Amino acid sequence: MEAAKELVKKEFLLEGLDCANCAMKIENGVKKISGISSCSVNFMTKTLTLETEHEQEETVVEETKKKVKQLEPHIHVKEKGANGNTLKKTSLDAHGHDHGKEGQKHDRPGHDQHDEEEGHSHGDEAHNHGHEGHSHDHGGKNTSRMILRLAIGSILGGIALLAPVNGYVELGLFFLAYIIIGGDIVLQAIKNIGRGQVFDEYFLMSLATIGAFAVQQYPEGVAVMLFYQVGELFQSIAVNKSRKSITALMDIRPDFANVKSGNDIKRVSPEEVQIGEHIVIKPGEKVPLDGKVIEGQSMVDTSALTGESIPREVEVGNDVLSGFINKNGVLTVEVTKVFGESTVSKILDLVQNASNKKAPTENFITKFARYYTPVVVIGALLLAIVPPLLIPGATFSDWIYRALVFLVISCPCALVISIPLGFFGGIGAASKSGILVKGSNYLEALNHVKYVVFDKTGTLTKGAFKVTAIQPSGALSKDELLEVAAMAEMHSNHPIAESIRTAYGKDINKESIVGYNEISGHGIQVTVNGKEVLAGNVKLMQKENIAFQKPNEVGTTVHIAIDKQYAGYLVIADEIKEDALKAIQSLKALGIKKTIMLTGDVKSVGEAVGRQLGLDEVHSELLPQDKVEEIEKLDRLKSPKEKILFVGDGINDTPVLARADVGMAMGGLGSDAAIEAADIVIMTDEPSKIATAIHIAKRTRNIVWQNIFFALGVKGVFLILGAFGIATMWEAVFSDVGVTLLAVLNAMRVLRTQA
Repeated sequence: MEAAKELVKKEFLLEGLDCANCAMKIENGVKKISGISSCSVNFMTKTLTLETEHEQEETVVEETKKKVKQLEPHIHVKEKGANGNTLKKTSLDAHGHDHGKEGQKHDRPGHDQHDEEEGHSHGDEAHNHGHEGHSHDHGGKNTSRMILRLAIGSILGGIALLAPVNGYVELGLFFLAYIIIGGDIVLQAIKNIGRGQVFDEYFLMSLATIGAFAVQQYPEGVAVMLFYQVGELFQSIAVNKSRKSITALMDIRPDFANVKSGNDIKRVSPEEVQIGEHIVIKPGEKVPLDGKVIEGQSMVDTSALTGESIPREVEVGNDVLSGFINKNGVLTVEVTKVFGESTVSKILDLVQNASNKKAPTENFITKFARYYTPVVVIGALLLAIVPPLLIPGATFSDWIYRALVFLVISCPCALVISIPLGFFGGIGAASKSGILVKGSNYLEALNHVKYVVFDKTGTLTKGAFKVTAIQPSGALSKDELLEVAAMAEMHSNHPIAESIRTAYGKDINKESIVGYNEISGHGIQVTVNGKEVLAGNVKLMQKENIAFQKPNEVGTTVHIAIDKQYAGYLVIADEIKEDALKAIQSLKALGIKKTIMLTGDVKSVGEAVGRQLGLDEVHSELLPQDKVEEIEKLDRLKSPKEKILFVGDGINDTPVLARADVGMAMGGLGSDAAIEAADIVIMTDEPSKIATAIHIAKRTRNIVWQNIFFALGVKGVFLILGAFGIATMWEAVFSDVGVTLLAVLNAMRVLRTQA
């Protein structure tokens, strides 16, 4: 393993970031700063995230702020939650698994870097940023100022157009109207040219409108700038509305915690509460931190985390998670996790960082925009110069005007904004259904899933084991055999061990148990009351050369041997989840080629579950490394475009979750390993949500491609019309601004996706 470099993750809030093009420029600019190992700008949450080495932290922060100011002077950079948490960066992830999947960056450097100071719900920051032109000023006051400017400019332009004036008076009125409406755009274009940024929307608009004045099309020069500014204003409102819609879905961040100290109750910020402190949750309040109920009984609404509409009953001894809403009773809860480690904090972190992992379509559009604008500018230049030189009777003013129309149409805003917005909406719609998608690349990958591979326990079955048969062999009675098994399984966390202890139901004398040894994939070796006890599967009996009895019952068998003598077996059966059959049927309906189950359980149990659910293949008696081998075999058989989705419970399946093209964890709420290793986390235990996730992915893709074809199609038509002199500048502006607005509104439809 390579030497670990100490990296620090820094997050900045970019106040005033209202155009996706600006986000792209900032990301590309900051990436080039020396000492930055990774950088991404999340347009939807206005967050810049970067990683740098600990020693270079101060220099990089200063350089980043300078670079953003240089690229977009109107944006205010604020450092978020400077908690100084470091990340150990090695070639492997925290679990020791290589996440180097093709086309997927598993850059999950610990989920403990939380924005404690700024607050997670970026809803507070999603003000209505009225465009002061493109200067993105904040708040309703500046929106009003912008509207006033546009109104005054329009009145002046109207007087110039309708009043009986001409010559310098007419030019003066139009010029004054132009400066009031679009002076800031021209100023920004000049500043950007001075910084070497030529081909952007400021430049295109300035060139087109000043060009209109040059060919004495004054009304069009003013009108184009007016339409552009109005369009930008509406676009800003639309984007912020969609931001708010998405952040509203995730409005689960608690505002306060009632800490109990003796008889006093003090209201404090959730970040201030420590593990072991007692908090009181009154009816109607959000549970602020993860913990265990020590007093009270109530119904809790878990829908914000799980998408489940039916309230759940909790009582003393039950765990509650941050983000639940207390319905009726008063609960006293002992805190088991600090806020930064709590469920709600991790979920918000995941959802808000999801769009940092861009989908291939987004990357394609970013590259496309980079080459597209210069090509169009060169095309416009040729259109202005070549025809007048080659076509008899053609005038320069006519062809310059056509070239200017061509330029106005060319702005790629519709694509640059609506595509990330579409994916972000898809991630929002999934979270509404209790599905966390960690990046738009995973959402897009779901479209290509043709093989779905399941773990059995906790995924297709409930993982709620019950002892269904006790079969002694020899002198022991059933109760005695059960007692020996319960003592042997005393220290194991496995669901099977828990079911044996539950069946025994009595206190176990811990002092009589020594030398506990868990043999991976086989079972347990322990000394009970001076006798060596082996409790495990067939492999353990074979390894120790102990003759054993084959059970007739279907289920998981735990064989027991005392001092190398066979003592009998227990059969533990697991129930299939209610919606497991529906899940398999839904996947088949969505065109999945094969459904496969990989289980460590015995063949008879695996095959019985496979038959009941109608699975295509079942592979039983597998160790974690065998499951990885099965995934690799499947990987060699599939075509390069097809993807494998693995669905596991995320604790013992970490290597397989990491190896599959898309890893999905079931029941991830209580499991840190699941949230860490999977690309998608299903927050309920329902396998039917797999089909829901694929359905949302397909709908998201359809809407994204609708926007691509719509924007390019309309622009293509108007580019041709503009080149032939049929389209005027007015129509050109509608083509640009109108298409962007329609694309943004179309992208927001993703949020209403129903499974």
